[in-house]
Amino acid sequence: MKKVKLLLLTMFVSLQILAQSNPDACLGTWLTGSKKGHVQIYKQGDKYFGKIVWLKEPNDPATGKPKADIKNPDSQKKSRPILGMINLSNFKYEGDNLWEDGKIYDPENGKEYSCKMRLINPNQLDVRGYIGVALIGRTDSWTRVKN
Repeated sequence: MKKVKLLLLTMFVSLQILAQSNPDACLGTWLTGSKKGHVQIYKQGDKYFGKIVWLKEPNDPATGKPKADIKNPDSQKKSRPILGMINLSNFKYEGDNLWEDGKIYDPENGKEYSCKMRLINPNQLDVRGYIGVALIGRTDSWTRVKN
């Protein structure tokens, strides 16, 4: 029994160390804090992006049609579907489980914010959107979706 506990502890510590040193540790699909959607984070070149790949309510209850970006201030974007939308863009890995200098778009209010992400553990990503300085903003804790 002691050997099993030691093995499990060693595996847990190894996973923590791997996550801390891996710039790609944020890659994967995440359930948002509101639990209304899944965002798939992917890498393009040396930058990280996120795309909405699942919605709890994908269709507008009034029309039955796929939800569109109706809150967007750009009238040309109001008809684009939310499902499949890129809502995280241009994040850079800064080390120590931190991705910064990105943007997050919130289709619920049509606003874009500066954003940073921090991997708390292999299954929790804290996403902080802010205007101006990071001290004034809101943090949302996302949970990794198990495939």
